Amino acid sequence: MPTPFIRNHQFNAIRRQSELLIQALRTVADRNVLKAVRDNAAYKLDELFPELPDERRRELAALSELDTAEQFQQYLEGLEPWREAFPPMSNNQLRKLFPKTKKLNAPDMALLDFRRLTYLGWTDIAANRMYLVYPSDGRYIGIAGRFTAVNKKGYCLICNGYEEIALFTVKTRPANSPPDYYKAFGNYICLDSQACNRRIADTAALEQFIQTIREGKAADA
Repeated sequence: MPTPFIRNHQFNAIRRQSELLIQALRTVADRNVLKAVRDNAAYKLDELFPELPDERRRELAALSELDTAEQFQQYLEGLEPWREAFPPMSNNQLRKLFPKTKKLNAPDMALLDFRRLTYLGWTDIAANRMYLVYPSDGRYIGIAGRFTAVNKKGYCLICNGYEEIALFTVKTRPANSPPDYYKAFGNYICLDSQACNRRIADTAALEQFIQTIREGKAADA
Protein backbone atom coordinates (compact mmCIF):
# COMPACT_ATOMS: atom_id res chain seq x y z
CA MET A 1 0.00 0.00 0.00
CA PRO A 2 1.26 3.51 -0.81
CA THR A 3 2.22 5.69 2.14
CA PRO A 4 -0.52 8.36 2.45
CA PHE A 5 0.79 11.89 2.02
CA ILE A 6 -2.05 13.94 0.50
CA ARG A 7 -3.94 15.89 3.15
CA ASN A 8 -7.58 16.79 2.61
CA HIS A 9 -6.95 20.41 1.62
CA GLN A 10 -4.25 19.32 -0.82
CA PHE A 11 -6.58 16.83 -2.47
CA ASN A 12 -9.16 19.62 -2.81
CA ALA A 13 -6.51 21.82 -4.44
CA ILE A 14 -5.64 19.07 -6.91
CA ARG A 15 -9.32 18.56 -7.73
CA ARG A 16 -9.69 22.30 -8.29
CA GLN A 17 -6.85 22.24 -10.80
CA SER A 18 -8.51 19.34 -12.59
CA GLU A 19 -11.75 21.32 -12.81
CA LEU A 20 -9.91 24.33 -14.24
CA LEU A 21 -8.21 22.13 -16.82
CA ILE A 22 -11.48 20.48 -17.87
CA GLN A 23 -13.10 23.89 -18.27
CA ALA A 24 -10.18 25.14 -20.36
CA LEU A 25 -10.23 22.07 -22.59
CA ARG A 26 -13.92 22.61 -23.23
CA THR A 27 -13.80 26.33 -23.90
CA VAL A 28 -10.32 27.30 -25.13
CA ALA A 29 -9.18 26.72 -28.71
CA ASP A 30 -5.84 28.52 -28.58
CA ARG A 31 -3.07 25.95 -28.02
CA ASN A 32 -0.79 28.49 -26.37
CA VAL A 33 -3.46 29.35 -23.83
CA LEU A 34 -4.09 25.67 -23.15
CA LYS A 35 -0.39 25.09 -22.65
CA ALA A 36 -0.28 27.96 -20.17
CA VAL A 37 -3.18 26.43 -18.22
CA ARG A 38 -1.47 23.03 -18.20
CA ASP A 39 1.84 24.54 -17.09
CA ASN A 40 0.11 26.46 -14.34
CA ALA A 41 -1.57 23.28 -13.07
CA ALA A 42 1.79 21.48 -12.98
CA TYR A 43 3.32 24.43 -11.11
CA LYS A 44 0.48 24.52 -8.56
CA LEU A 45 0.85 20.80 -7.84
CA ASP A 46 4.60 21.16 -7.49
CA GLU A 47 4.01 24.02 -5.03
CA LEU A 48 1.73 21.83 -2.91
CA PHE A 49 4.44 19.23 -2.28
CA PRO A 50 7.84 20.93 -2.26
CA GLU A 51 9.58 18.07 -0.42
CA LEU A 52 8.06 15.15 -2.32
CA PRO A 53 10.44 12.71 -4.08
CA ASP A 54 10.84 13.37 -7.80
CA GLU A 55 9.17 10.13 -8.85
CA ARG A 56 6.02 10.92 -6.88
CA ARG A 57 6.02 14.52 -8.16
CA ARG A 58 6.10 13.25 -11.74
CA GLU A 59 3.16 10.97 -11.04
CA LEU A 60 1.13 13.88 -9.69
CA ALA A 61 2.21 16.14 -12.57
CA ALA A 62 0.54 13.71 -14.99
CA LEU A 63 -2.64 15.68 -14.28
CA SER A 64 -1.46 18.45 -16.60
CA GLU A 65 -1.26 16.02 -19.54
CA LEU A 66 -4.80 14.63 -19.35
CA ASP A 67 -7.43 15.39 -21.99
CA THR A 68 -10.84 13.95 -21.09
CA ALA A 69 -13.22 14.14 -18.13
CA GLU A 70 -12.95 10.36 -17.77
CA GLN A 71 -9.16 10.55 -17.51
CA PHE A 72 -9.41 13.26 -14.85
CA GLN A 73 -11.89 11.17 -12.87
CA GLN A 74 -9.64 8.12 -13.04
CA TYR A 75 -6.68 10.25 -11.96
CA LEU A 76 -8.52 11.54 -8.87
CA GLU A 77 -9.77 8.07 -7.98
CA GLY A 78 -6.20 6.83 -8.24
CA LEU A 79 -5.17 9.31 -5.53
CA GLU A 80 -7.54 7.85 -2.93
CA PRO A 81 -5.01 5.38 -1.45
CA TRP A 82 -2.58 8.28 -0.99
CA ARG A 83 -4.96 10.40 1.07
CA GLU A 84 -3.73 11.04 4.60
CA ALA A 85 -6.41 10.90 7.28
CA PHE A 86 -7.10 13.48 9.96
CA PRO A 87 -5.64 11.90 13.14
CA PRO A 88 -8.52 9.81 14.55
CA MET A 89 -9.64 10.76 18.02
CA SER A 90 -12.03 9.42 20.62
CA ASN A 91 -14.92 11.11 22.37
CA ASN A 92 -12.83 11.02 25.55
CA GLN A 93 -10.07 13.00 23.83
CA LEU A 94 -12.67 15.51 22.67
CA ARG A 95 -14.00 15.99 26.18
CA LYS A 96 -10.48 16.66 27.46
CA LEU A 97 -10.11 19.46 24.89
CA PHE A 98 -13.21 21.20 26.26
CA PRO A 99 -13.13 20.51 30.03
CA LYS A 100 -15.40 23.43 30.92
CA THR A 101 -18.24 22.08 28.78
CA LYS A 102 -20.25 19.90 31.15
CA LYS A 103 -22.21 18.12 28.44
CA LEU A 104 -20.35 18.01 25.16
CA ASN A 105 -22.63 17.06 22.29
CA ALA A 106 -19.86 15.71 20.08
CA PRO A 107 -20.35 14.24 16.61
CA ASP A 108 -20.48 10.49 16.15
CA MET A 109 -16.89 9.60 15.28
CA ALA A 110 -17.93 6.31 13.68
CA LEU A 111 -19.78 8.21 10.96
CA LEU A 112 -16.83 10.42 9.94
CA ASP A 113 -14.50 9.81 7.01
CA PHE A 114 -11.28 11.18 8.51
CA ARG A 115 -9.57 11.29 5.11
CA ARG A 116 -11.97 14.07 4.16
CA LEU A 117 -11.31 16.29 7.16
CA THR A 118 -8.88 19.17 7.46
CA TYR A 119 -10.51 20.20 10.73
CA LEU A 120 -13.28 18.77 12.86
CA GLY A 121 -16.12 21.21 13.40
CA TRP A 122 -19.68 21.03 14.66
CA THR A 123 -22.43 23.11 16.23
CA ASP A 124 -24.59 22.57 19.30
CA ILE A 125 -27.78 24.36 18.34
CA ALA A 126 -29.34 24.05 21.79
CA ALA A 127 -26.35 25.61 23.53
CA ASN A 128 -25.65 28.09 20.71
CA ARG A 129 -22.08 26.82 20.59
CA MET A 130 -19.63 26.04 17.82
CA TYR A 131 -16.57 23.83 18.19
CA LEU A 132 -13.44 23.47 16.11
CA VAL A 133 -10.60 20.95 16.46
CA TYR A 134 -7.40 21.13 14.44
CA PRO A 135 -4.29 18.89 14.58
CA SER A 136 -0.98 20.70 14.93
CA ASP A 137 2.52 19.42 15.77
CA GLY A 138 1.28 16.05 16.95
CA ARG A 139 -1.48 17.33 19.21
CA TYR A 140 -5.00 18.71 18.98
CA ILE A 141 -6.09 22.32 19.35
CA GLY A 142 -9.68 22.83 20.45
CA ILE A 143 -11.56 26.12 20.18
CA ALA A 144 -15.09 26.74 21.38
CA GLY A 145 -17.23 29.81 20.94
CA ARG A 146 -20.67 31.12 20.18
CA PHE A 147 -22.20 31.15 16.75
CA THR A 148 -24.73 33.49 15.26
CA ALA A 149 -26.52 32.30 12.15
CA VAL A 150 -26.89 35.12 9.64
CA ASN A 151 -29.36 33.27 7.38
CA LYS A 152 -27.58 34.24 4.21
CA LYS A 153 -24.62 33.30 2.09
CA GLY A 154 -21.22 34.89 2.39
CA TYR A 155 -17.53 34.14 2.08
CA CYS A 156 -16.11 31.71 4.61
CA LEU A 157 -12.82 32.60 6.28
CA ILE A 158 -11.66 28.98 6.21
CA CYS A 159 -12.50 27.74 2.71
CA ASN A 160 -13.20 31.06 0.96
CA GLY A 161 -16.34 29.52 -0.50
CA TYR A 162 -19.56 31.47 -0.95
CA GLU A 163 -21.91 29.49 1.26
CA GLU A 164 -24.29 29.65 4.22
CA ILE A 165 -22.21 31.19 6.98
CA ALA A 166 -22.35 31.90 10.71
CA LEU A 167 -20.45 34.34 12.87
CA PHE A 168 -18.11 32.32 15.09
CA THR A 169 -17.14 34.41 18.14
CA VAL A 170 -14.53 33.37 20.68
CA LYS A 171 -13.84 35.19 23.95
CA THR A 172 -10.23 35.59 25.01
CA ARG A 173 -8.59 36.82 28.20
CA PRO A 174 -5.34 38.61 27.33
CA ALA A 175 -2.35 38.13 29.61
CA ASN A 176 -2.13 40.47 32.62
CA SER A 177 -5.70 41.67 32.10
CA PRO A 178 -8.28 42.07 34.92
CA PRO A 179 -10.25 38.88 35.72
CA ASP A 180 -13.47 40.30 34.26
CA TYR A 181 -11.88 41.66 31.06
CA TYR A 182 -12.51 39.78 27.84
CA LYS A 183 -11.82 40.46 24.21
CA ALA A 184 -13.88 38.85 21.48
CA PHE A 185 -12.57 37.64 18.13
CA GLY A 186 -15.07 36.73 15.46
CA ASN A 187 -15.12 35.60 11.86
CA TYR A 188 -17.64 34.26 9.40
CA ILE A 189 -17.23 30.58 8.63
CA CYS A 190 -19.35 27.89 6.98
CA LEU A 191 -22.29 26.72 9.05
CA ASP A 192 -21.77 23.25 7.55
CA SER A 193 -18.24 22.15 8.46
CA GLN A 194 -18.39 19.04 6.28
CA ALA A 195 -19.15 21.16 3.21
CA CYS A 196 -16.33 23.48 4.27
CA ASN A 197 -13.94 20.53 4.44
CA ARG A 198 -14.91 19.57 0.90
CA ARG A 199 -13.81 23.00 -0.36
CA ILE A 200 -10.82 24.08 1.73
CA ALA A 201 -7.69 24.08 -0.43
CA ASP A 202 -5.35 26.11 1.79
CA THR A 203 -4.96 26.06 5.59
CA ALA A 204 -3.27 29.47 5.97
CA ALA A 205 -6.39 31.43 6.96
CA LEU A 206 -7.56 28.73 9.37
CA GLU A 207 -4.17 28.49 11.05
CA GLN A 208 -3.90 32.27 11.35
CA PHE A 209 -7.33 32.48 12.99
CA ILE A 210 -6.38 29.73 15.46
CA GLN A 211 -3.08 31.43 16.22
CA THR A 212 -4.85 34.74 16.90
CA ILE A 213 -7.20 33.02 19.34
CA ARG A 214 -4.41 31.15 21.09
CA GLU A 215 -2.29 34.29 21.49
CA GLY A 216 -5.29 35.94 23.13
CA LYS A 217 -5.72 32.89 25.43
CA ALA A 218 -9.19 31.60 24.67
CA ALA A 219 -11.62 31.64 27.58
CA ASP A 220 -14.78 29.61 27.92
CA ALA A 221 -17.53 31.73 26.35
